[in-house]
Amino acid sequence: MAKFLLAVDVGTSGTRTTLFDFTGQVHGNYVYEYETTYPVAGGAEHDVREWWRAVCKGVSYFKNELCLSVEEIAAVGVDGLSWAALPVDKKGQPLRRAMIWLDRRAEKQADWIKDTAGEKIEQISGNPIDAAYITPKMLWIKENEPHIYEKTHKFLQSNGYIVYRLTGEFSLDYSQGYGFHFFNIKQGEWSGDTAARLNLSLEKLPPFYECHQVVGSVTNRAARETGLPEGTPVVAGGLDAACCTLGAGVIKSGMTQEQGGQAGGMSIQLSEPVTSPRLILGYHVIPDHWLLQGGTVGGGGTLNWFRKELGSREKRLAEKQGGNAYQIMDREAAEIPPGSDGLIFLPYMAGERSPIWDSKARGVFFGLSYDKTRAHMIRAMMEGVGFSLLHNLETAQNSGVEIKELNSVGGASGSEVWTGMKSDITGKRINVPQTDQATALGTAILAGVGTGIYDSFSEAVNQMIKIEKTYGPDEKRHRIYQKYYSLYRELYEKLKDSYERLYSISKIAENAFD
Repeated sequence: MAKFLLAVDVGTSGTRTTLFDFTGQVHGNYVYEYETTYPVAGGAEHDVREWWRAVCKGVSYFKNELCLSVEEIAAVGVDGLSWAALPVDKKGQPLRRAMIWLDRRAEKQADWIKDTAGEKIEQISGNPIDAAYITPKMLWIKENEPHIYEKTHKFLQSNGYIVYRLTGEFSLDYSQGYGFHFFNIKQGEWSGDTAARLNLSLEKLPPFYECHQVVGSVTNRAARETGLPEGTPVVAGGLDAACCTLGAGVIKSGMTQEQGGQAGGMSIQLSEPVTSPRLILGYHVIPDHWLLQGGTVGGGGTLNWFRKELGSREKRLAEKQGGNAYQIMDREAAEIPPGSDGLIFLPYMAGERSPIWDSKARGVFFGLSYDKTRAHMIRAMMEGVGFSLLHNLETAQNSGVEIKELNSVGGASGSEVWTGMKSDITGKRINVPQTDQATALGTAILAGVGTGIYDSFSEAVNQMIKIEKTYGPDEKRHRIYQKYYSLYRELYEKLKDSYERLYSISKIAENAFD
């Protein structure tokens, strides 16, 4: 008797396979890590065979190490990273490594799109034109690797590739459509005129599927390679951020998912599409709903950098006292007052995405003095990430979007200090669901709804997701943070030209010593 749902989560640093029962309990979890390669300046690629190997390894682990009955898997769902350009031939064989969301080689092509029909294209797609999106990458391949473009049968997304390997069917789910600037975000269909204007062929794109729609079933070949039962239904799945939003319990308009992972971000559910030139608009994995999203590089990665480069003290204390370095940093930050005694951190550690879209921006500590300690720096970094969240929320509110409350997921949501800080900074109530596997859980929900295990998304969320903690803003701290936030915003505007100069000088110096 079927009792499990299998979720495959294709990520930037690895792929996670998770086995849930129908109440949302995890019975098996396996992470297969792989490398992102950087072949040239601005390039970032994945060997997609590693994605498939991860699925095979995960199922094997459940079957052989945990002795779980994979024959009891009712359905499979797949989510994946966004903005991947993966050309495949008619047999689904990759023609090159996937250019992932970090790849920025297509700056020239993005500029050409802006010059050609930038304003009109942004109106149709509802998204800014940036080299990270799929459209400029398709043009880059066409211009720089024309032999590959000509051989390309379909351009697939990360989850679409795994779905193909499982079922033999090409697919593109609606939540990944926003990566293409010739996708009409309001109507949910291709704009043939826009694609023609960009000299791109719609024939190279797979058919659309609803995210919970069954694409096919596990083939005999896929069953032999993975160990999954032949005939197991596979749904289209979706964008990892959208699945994470569902897994956070966001299923009503105005509800917002706050992402506390390596990178930061937020996703606001809408019943009607609302475009904002500085934010990202895409389909939710729930039909007829949209997500207005903000994605920032500042998140848990800021503290991870501090831990690796400057956190030897915290590491030693963690070894001595038990626990981990992040728990020590939490305790240190809690001893410092809101505003870090006048220390502000700009969390642009790898440029910044929304809402400033400045790849040349960099991290800054402002207000360092002899009286500042390591604890001040840690708290300032946490607050800087909170300010970047507020910047995205304010940008959405200025576009007329109402934000009621936030559901927080990701590693940082486990920090009471940091989550409480974000509540004080934003002035919003923040709920933390019980699960620490929100993305995979959202993907499992898609599989469950798509195969009729649940009658609706509401039923699935009620059965599988429970709120564990709630944080309400402290008005006094919120007023203090509003003053610091104003200065935080001002700092970037004053440094914007300096970032450009710094980039130019560093490139000159780099070339001089090559």
